[in-house]
Amino acid sequence: MTHSPRSPYPTHPSHERPYQLQLPVIDLSAADRGPQARALLHAQLHDAAHRVGFFQLVGHGVSDAETTALTSATRRFFALPEADRLALDNVNSPHFRGYTRTGDERTGGSRDWRDQLDIGPERPARAPAPGEPAYWWLQGPNQWPAALPELRTAALGWMEHLTGVADRLLRELLASIGASPDFYDPVFGDRAHPHLKLVRYPGSSRDGADQGVGAHKDYGFLTLLLQDEVGGLQVEREDGAFHDVPPLPGAFVVNLGELLEVATDGYLVATNHRVVSPPGATERFSVPFFYNPRLDARVEPLAFPYAPRAPGVTSDPDNPLYAEYGRNELKGKLRAHPQVTARHHADLLVPA
Repeated sequence: MTHSPRSPYPTHPSHERPYQLQLPVIDLSAADRGPQARALLHAQLHDAAHRVGFFQLVGHGVSDAETTALTSATRRFFALPEADRLALDNVNSPHFRGYTRTGDERTGGSRDWRDQLDIGPERPARAPAPGEPAYWWLQGPNQWPAALPELRTAALGWMEHLTGVADRLLRELLASIGASPDFYDPVFGDRAHPHLKLVRYPGSSRDGADQGVGAHKDYGFLTLLLQDEVGGLQVEREDGAFHDVPPLPGAFVVNLGELLEVATDGYLVATNHRVVSPPGATERFSVPFFYNPRLDARVEPLAFPYAPRAPGVTSDPDNPLYAEYGRNELKGKLRAHPQVTARHHADLLVPA
């Protein structure tokens, strides 16, 4: 068994380690408990991000009251009459904001059996000028239900607080692999492009298909997921199978996005995951928060001492990754929301 320079944990091959199905649980508050606790935090982060790409995060500082405010408002939104929700139909938004009906979003070309409200930074609409990148269409206002004003307050407050949590987590993660913690500060800041989804899975579809969300990787930096007690999230592990992620009260499920995998040439991993619809008429609610950089950010390769061990980025010819973040997000939106694309962006479709 060998040890890496500056590494506090062994670097033996994964097949020599006892296989663990449960995701690592990492306490972010350990960063404030002195050098020894922070060193252990870094060892845990390094291992989880390098080998699994997923972990459960506790000690994040988000209060139960904040969580209850958001989840209560989320449930009240999905309890609104259908006409109130459809008044926010994202088909009316060239910015892909608003309500998506059950079955209208696609992953891997197949229907996702969930409905959701997509929320982003509250900014003026920007239609790209001639010669400007098309991804500026992604900037624009949100759609909010007039009957539920507290939802806007809770959702925008959640985005602001989780931006702070994700920023701190990213800095500790970079430090854990020997990189400069502030390396990516320039691509975030006040023009970053976070994304929040309020999601309901209404139970099994009428045709018996169980795809709540199909297998995929996220294309940003970090995702922090709040899931309820029902469960259904599954992560692909080293054995090639998808394993359940049991809900852990008070924790966020964190996964790394493809930008971090690309930035580290595969040393940090973005991992396939999916959601299986709950059985029968059981509802499941979840709130994923996507920590994304500026739309025009060009993500530079990360300098870190483990770079020579990087295995290279996973190649997917059907999902090329671009240097500018906005091109990746727009590509995903065009595929996932065919009705919005057909109405507003048919000129952006690439012929088959």
